[in-house]
Amino acid sequence: MKLELKNLLLTVDFEKRSITSLVLGGHERINALLPLFRARLRDVDAKEYVLSAYDAKKCELVCDGALYSDFPIDGVSVRVAVSEKNGEAEWHVAVDPGSDKYFVEWVDFPLVNLPALEKNNTKGEGGKILYPYNEGVLISDIDLRDKLEFPHLYPEYPSHGINPVFPNMVCSQMLAYLWEDAGLYIGAHDEKRGVKGIEFVKEEDGVTLIFRLFCGTEFGQKYENAYPMVFAATDGKWESAAERYRAWFEENLPPRVKKVTENGDIPEWYADSPLVVSYPVRGVHDMDEMKANKLHPYTNALPLLDDIRKACDSRLLVLLMHWEGTAPWAPPYVWPPFGGEENFKEFLEALHAKGDMLGVYCSGFGYTMQSNLIDEYNKEEDFKKGELWRGMCVSPEGKVEISAICPAQRSGYDVCPASKVGRRILKEAYTPLFESGVDYAQILDQNHGGGQYFCYSRDHGHPPVPGEWMTTSMQDMLGDWNDSAKNMLFGCESSAAEPFIGNLAFSDNRYEVNYRVGISVPLYAYIYHEYLRNFMGNQVSCPFDTHTDTLRYRLAYSFAAGDCMTLVLTPDGELMANWGMRDFSVLPDKEKAFRFIANLSCFYKEQAKPYLYAGRMIAPPEICCGTTIYDIRVEGYECKAELPAVLYSAWEAEGGKTALILVNPEETDAQCTVDGEKVTVPAMNAILLKK
Repeated sequence: MKLELKNLLLTVDFEKRSITSLVLGGHERINALLPLFRARLRDVDAKEYVLSAYDAKKCELVCDGALYSDFPIDGVSVRVAVSEKNGEAEWHVAVDPGSDKYFVEWVDFPLVNLPALEKNNTKGEGGKILYPYNEGVLISDIDLRDKLEFPHLYPEYPSHGINPVFPNMVCSQMLAYLWEDAGLYIGAHDEKRGVKGIEFVKEEDGVTLIFRLFCGTEFGQKYENAYPMVFAATDGKWESAAERYRAWFEENLPPRVKKVTENGDIPEWYADSPLVVSYPVRGVHDMDEMKANKLHPYTNALPLLDDIRKACDSRLLVLLMHWEGTAPWAPPYVWPPFGGEENFKEFLEALHAKGDMLGVYCSGFGYTMQSNLIDEYNKEEDFKKGELWRGMCVSPEGKVEISAICPAQRSGYDVCPASKVGRRILKEAYTPLFESGVDYAQILDQNHGGGQYFCYSRDHGHPPVPGEWMTTSMQDMLGDWNDSAKNMLFGCESSAAEPFIGNLAFSDNRYEVNYRVGISVPLYAYIYHEYLRNFMGNQVSCPFDTHTDTLRYRLAYSFAAGDCMTLVLTPDGELMANWGMRDFSVLPDKEKAFRFIANLSCFYKEQAKPYLYAGRMIAPPEICCGTTIYDIRVEGYECKAELPAVLYSAWEAEGGKTALILVNPEETDAQCTVDGEKVTVPAMNAILLKK
């Protein structure tokens, strides 16, 4: 079958069971032939069976596709179809296990192998991948993630935080492969937003783009994607792929999602772009001795916060770490606050009196049996007495295994919020916080994107395999939490994945993690900024060499993306380069950081607010501003990141006016050209150019 699409010629040979040609921009882009699909089934004993289109002995050509049968497992059949719609290709797959002895766990579909990436390609035909991971990243070297300790991991039980799962670390249902002259967009246009592994791997001397569709089926149940997998041609700019996905998103909004300007549940402080100030109240880092530090009792921090507020000319959202009266990072129980409620409440009231807000970090859906930080914290007796294992995530073999999340800080299990017991545990744990008067809870730290972890239980009332039910269950529970805590905003680690944007309105967008994979781009803001904003986050796992002051650069990136800036304090009131530091011999320049933030705060209030608060990001004009080079260093591996010297973004305000914002974090004026015209961006400041 040959489909002549808009700027794309696609050839599928169903009898060869492969995509045999993909012509974009006049060039053949297929690197190697792969089977159209791979699928994994399990039997009642949880034994795995991986099949591909190549394993089918029979191929019956049918309308728009083929029916494959006679696999090594008797009775299995797979129907594949592809058709043209509006100049794009739409793919569908249906897998019938043929017996109630099996269920369909996942399908990789449709599989396509493209040339090795730009920096791995000796033939000069490679491009970059646009990946909606953590916020958005352009990847030109597939090996970088392994060198910088963010390796490829297929999603399996027990879940890992860095797994390439939507809706978790992967925020959107799309990928794009971009050359200089053309791009291939692949999108899962699934309005129910079921669970998917979205990834790319080295294969056949090229790179394979993978959409692993988790089926959420019962034994014997046929799986069929009720939504199209879309292939479309774009140009070589990442913004074009983002716009294609945004067009679909805006026609298929998730529950509770409204534009910020239309959302009555958003508090007034959200528009003021508060400066987030985060610090621990005991210890200095996550593995430290957990004794109260100089910023506890809570009110000890008030004079320091007064100084920051004045110096930065900003409202503050104070975000506490290690505040839990149970044990730091020992979910789900957090209440009462460390040191008791009285001083905590006094601190909250003092912040409110100054127009500031209070937030707290919480650690999501873990169940801590033993804290590795506080020896006395042990829940084994409660766990056994209450038979709480009934609410934990279960392996395909029916076992409740130890969680892989934050094992240095705690030992325990992952809660399944789709189970009655799991949901009850979480409600009991977090209800006191909901009633506390706190303004913000980073309630799903460790649950990247707001998604739950994998569970294969046959007793929880959900299907025995990950799938759409996980998204629906989370939306339902988070909706209950929103209704229970009307005046509190919630957030998660990383940006809220697409299905949970209506529930998690303010999240810890640690975009700097993406420099372990490639070069960060504001893909998240491009697609979703009219509906929510995030904050810069505590920047843990930042790979920049801490002997160079990169804080202002990272502040500028978040500001230009429309997010709120963040400072992380030591107990002595100095600035950390990022949370998790152990070496404090070199610290960011506090005076310069404060001055830069004050300048940007003034710029936001006087000029940029109509754009950066709830504007719509658009493609920028042609800009030349030079580059700056930063050292990346992780566990002995070193490399360089060449980044724009001036951060910039283009916006359309609610009334239709457009503007370009340029931010200069350096101590000297920056010279740029915008569409051929020279402009100067003052040192440690920003300018707005109306278009």
